[in-house]
Amino acid sequence: MLIRTEAPADILTIDRLVHETFETEAEAKLVMSLRENSHLTLSLVACTDEGEVIGHCLFSPVTLDGDDLNWQGLAPLCVKKEFEKQGIAHSLVTEGLETLAEFGYPAVVVLGDPAYYHRFGFEPANKYDMKCKWEVPEEAFMIKACSPEFIDGKSGLIEYCPEFDLL
Repeated sequence: MLIRTEAPADILTIDRLVHETFETEAEAKLVMSLRENSHLTLSLVACTDEGEVIGHCLFSPVTLDGDDLNWQGLAPLCVKKEFEKQGIAHSLVTEGLETLAEFGYPAVVVLGDPAYYHRFGFEPANKYDMKCKWEVPEEAFMIKACSPEFIDGKSGLIEYCPEFDLL
């Protein structure tokens, strides 16, 4: 398996994968809209040895109380059904977090299963008095900083790009 940045030739394949993976079209529309509006910071694909795209992970900007601190949001993450439970999503997230850290992005937030995302070092955002604008269980909205100084002393409302409001 190879993890790499998406290429222009992957766009339609990613669109098909996201359509197949999620129950509604909302996530596929979100991915396309983020790309079209240049709100895509990092888009990774997982490929088989034969080059078939079997997974996708996207990171886009978020703000804290309206301030752009170069923080990122992880969403969506998907793997082709027949390749699930093989560590592909884990590899995509790990590679994404490492790449963002290398490029100097200080923090990443995610809305998801705490049992899954804690293994990457995500912590509940409410521990730092941070929240998202949607009604979600507090433990489901999490943050991971490259270093504690990037989030120490900060608090407030974290907002994803406007495209997420259309979900």
